[in-house]
Amino acid sequence: MKALVLKDAGQIELREVPKPEVTAGKALVRIKAAGLNRRDDWIREGKYPNIKFGVTMGSDGAGIVESVGDEKDQPWVGQEVVINPNIDWGPDLEVQSPRYTILGMPVDGTFAEYVCVPVDRLHHKPFHLDFLQAASLPLGGLTAFRALFRRGELRAGQNVLISGFGGGVAQFAFLFAQAAGANVYVTSGSDEKLDKALKLGAKGAYNYKKQATFTDLWKTKGGFDLVIDSAGGDQINNFIKVLKPRGKIVFYGATNGLPSKLDLYRMFWNQLSLLGSTMGSDHEFSEMLKFVSKHQIRPLVDSIRPFSRIAESFPDITRPNKVGKIVFQV
Repeated sequence: MKALVLKDAGQIELREVPKPEVTAGKALVRIKAAGLNRRDDWIREGKYPNIKFGVTMGSDGAGIVESVGDEKDQPWVGQEVVINPNIDWGPDLEVQSPRYTILGMPVDGTFAEYVCVPVDRLHHKPFHLDFLQAASLPLGGLTAFRALFRRGELRAGQNVLISGFGGGVAQFAFLFAQAAGANVYVTSGSDEKLDKALKLGAKGAYNYKKQATFTDLWKTKGGFDLVIDSAGGDQINNFIKVLKPRGKIVFYGATNGLPSKLDLYRMFWNQLSLLGSTMGSDHEFSEMLKFVSKHQIRPLVDSIRPFSRIAESFPDITRPNKVGKIVFQV
């Protein structure tokens, strides 16, 4: 079968590999679609822990169960599924276990024609989604769901600011917050993305490259209950300034690195919270899929490409005008 393999540091290759053998407790899934994440590019660049060469990459996938290792799991055969990429989250809903990993590194993932996963990683594909839409859900959808609802404790009617609109997690945070009845605002460095957000129903959209952006946000909106961010860096202090008292910043990444300083005075006086978040538990994955089905949420798909183009598509992960996920038809 064809699979995208991490060949060496900085080198990926679409090549022939043996089809996985199904063992007890496992299911063989014929992948119909797979989604590309920023994590995949970090793995390619060697910026991720537990790197192993020769591993099939990819965490996001949807397909059809072809076979199972145990007779009791036969009802899964022929079912259309989306795969939970969590491995060993553990029993604590609040934090992952020391053994926690994600499908696609260091174990073989979804960038292949077939993947073998534990049966308990299988979930029925939401009926209103096709395989391409469903394949864009797992990593980004789960990360956004946890950041918004478990860590951010988002409620209907609150003002929420989503930074970096257009990215995989940010687009899900945007869609989920809207569905939950929040007043959703976004930032981006691209006016094209901001126009897209407004067309999708954002209450406001602001270019963070413009000096007056955060002053305007405070003056016109009166502050935010929650900020969802992936960049970190000195921008955190701008978010602190636009939070309401008791407001929260939930960050699920730090692509801009550490802030050179932190406005602790404003934080303690206004009773603010700065909270880290990553991925989510198996329970949250199930709840995320229920939420998507209940609200008939359709992920934003930037482009659909043949699987043969997957290796050449990695540079497009950071394309400035990308909105939503890049998805591959396998």
